[in-house]
Amino acid sequence: MLGGAGILLGVAAVPAQAAEVSYSTECIPPAISGLPPVQGTTKVEITAPAEAKVGDEVTITWKFVQAASKNPDVLDLDANTVKPTGTLKAGGAQTADIAMEGPRENPAIPKNSAMKLSDMTGRLKLTTAGDVTLTPDAYNINVSKPISTDTKCTPKESVNSSATIKVTSGGGSGGTPTPTPTPTPSPTPSPTAPSPSGSATPSPSGSGTDGGSGGQTDFTGKEVSVPYACKTPIGDKNATSAVQINARKDGGSFALTVQFKASVMDSPADIPADSVKPSMEVVLGGADKGTVHVEGPTNSAPIKSGDPIEIPDLKGTYKPGATGSSTLSPGVLTVMALGTTTTCTPTKSEVSLTLDTSEQASGASGGGSSSSGSGSAGTSGGLAETGSDSHSALQALGLVAGTVVLLGGAVFTFMPGRRRTR
Repeated sequence: MLGGAGILLGVAAVPAQAAEVSYSTECIPPAISGLPPVQGTTKVEITAPAEAKVGDEVTITWKFVQAASKNPDVLDLDANTVKPTGTLKAGGAQTADIAMEGPRENPAIPKNSAMKLSDMTGRLKLTTAGDVTLTPDAYNINVSKPISTDTKCTPKESVNSSATIKVTSGGGSGGTPTPTPTPTPSPTPSPTAPSPSGSATPSPSGSGTDGGSGGQTDFTGKEVSVPYACKTPIGDKNATSAVQINARKDGGSFALTVQFKASVMDSPADIPADSVKPSMEVVLGGADKGTVHVEGPTNSAPIKSGDPIEIPDLKGTYKPGATGSSTLSPGVLTVMALGTTTTCTPTKSEVSLTLDTSEQASGASGGGSSSSGSGSAGTSGGLAETGSDSHSALQALGLVAGTVVLLGGAVFTFMPGRRRTR
């Protein structure tokens, strides 16, 4: 609803009027969400001077009594992250598009609760005597965190005027109306969905190498194809990626490096620095049991929309808990991104590296790991959908897989992009 306090500049005491109007509204989610438009009802209240003179410049306020939809049950919105802008139509004696804008001021908006939008204000210089009507039109809702997204809402029916200013000719000059320039603020461009072209980058094909012969210190695992099953806030997803585990012997322990060999899609939106962090539980088998935690760094720099998302190497230390031939396989993958946690479990485990190990005090078997060699674990969060089956590549295993941001009538699914061939 349009609302607020109208102020007639230059006039000492002019009564204000407030009128409410409601209309059917269609809100368009960002293109990358792949979701259909949201239908709802907008209620606004307009406050403006009841009377004014030609030459006066008046301030008009648009108050949202009700936005077109709630904040869905996915993500809480932080305080002071939501900013509305819109257009108010002047008609009758004078026609103009009045740019309306509200501050980025809002209380925290929990999931599944009503949207709270600040009052918008705009100014109109009166040029012609007569009745000037004020009618709400399209509006835009911008959310600044965790990334900037825009929801564009437009009326789906003829909207009644909500206020009228009676303009007299005293003190001003008439003539041709001069509309206040009021282009609707351009929303942040929504990138188009990335194309699933490209193939997995081949990696060294070395087989698991013994870790105890001839004083060898570097061991190269083989590249294995790992199918993942994930649960996302928008449904179950499956994805497959090529993964390789390498090791460097350091005393009785091994420094592990896990590399993802598949390409991924380009980022569909700007990603802030230090906002995403991947990790994995490497599954031990053979003589040893348990898991080894490996993790990668957060992204040190922002990632621009359209740029490739590089999955960093995941690193950790394996301290053997048994003597014998021990195997290492990719296990549960976790991606913490923009305040969400994504967990994906391999549906099939395959050994990438085999090492000859010697039991170390407080090693893996005696280290209290609760994970078993099967690599199974509970899942939460999600991984975005895969790309071309012919490449068996994890097209959507980025650092922000499955993160979902919902704002009022708009739903934004932040999915990763394609990494260029190494």
